[in-house]
Amino acid sequence: MSLPELDPEQLDRYSRQVVLDAVGPDGQGALLDASVLIVGVGGLGSPVAQYLAGAGVGRLGLVDGDSVERSNLQRQVIHGTDDIGRPKVDSAAEFVADLDPNVSVETYETDLTPDNAASLIAEYDVVVDATDNFPARFLVNDACTLAGTPFVHGAVYRFEGQVATFDGSGPCYRCLFPEAPPEGAIPDCATAGVLGVLPGTIGTIQATEVLKHLVGVGDALTGRVLHYDARTVDFESVPLRARPDCPICGDQPAIDAVTEANYAGECTLPE
Repeated sequence: MSLPELDPEQLDRYSRQVVLDAVGPDGQGALLDASVLIVGVGGLGSPVAQYLAGAGVGRLGLVDGDSVERSNLQRQVIHGTDDIGRPKVDSAAEFVADLDPNVSVETYETDLTPDNAASLIAEYDVVVDATDNFPARFLVNDACTLAGTPFVHGAVYRFEGQVATFDGSGPCYRCLFPEAPPEGAIPDCATAGVLGVLPGTIGTIQATEVLKHLVGVGDALTGRVLHYDARTVDFESVPLRARPDCPICGDQPAIDAVTEANYAGECTLPE
């Protein structure tokens, strides 16, 4: 693969990364040549989009069917007061274009669904799961695992968050959560609340995992889950092992295609 050469403007813009021995011109060229699909441009997706664009990832895909609401602004930092009522993907795309015109943005004003998941994911090198409900997370996991596409998962709840990177084979997200908890067992942000800065912390770690993967540096959060507690500023890395009975990456997988029946028709991105 022939990597793009950096012009003087790009050398200046990305100079603080290019001078890193582990990145250099070749690593920056790899970022410019890469594509990342961000599913959800809310609390987690906002810092992910911001930092991937700032780092010069060449093509970003933004998937979200929601519009900006005033209550989003406490944590969804890519949107502003003037964006209230606009589709989140439009607001986010405008932010990215202003930050770095080198980055190409594809917007998908829709939820990720069993009908579109496989085709969308097939267009990108890496996927970021910035969703906020179990059916959507299972959908990202299953579509990526079936396609062999790596993805980075993130989740937040009140003062706590977690991040894990999955390489597209196993273990996968269903090895961590074999099935969703009963409906209503875990309240959403609107009910339980979330510290506004928390999605920034978790989303930035997700972006870090993507950049490490694209450049080929460091150790990924594969086979482990990173837990963070903002109240104590403690991080804990917990090993994650593949489950032989996992329905998608196990010894006898039961899921061989993404279909509506696997997600109870709830693959949305609610507030």
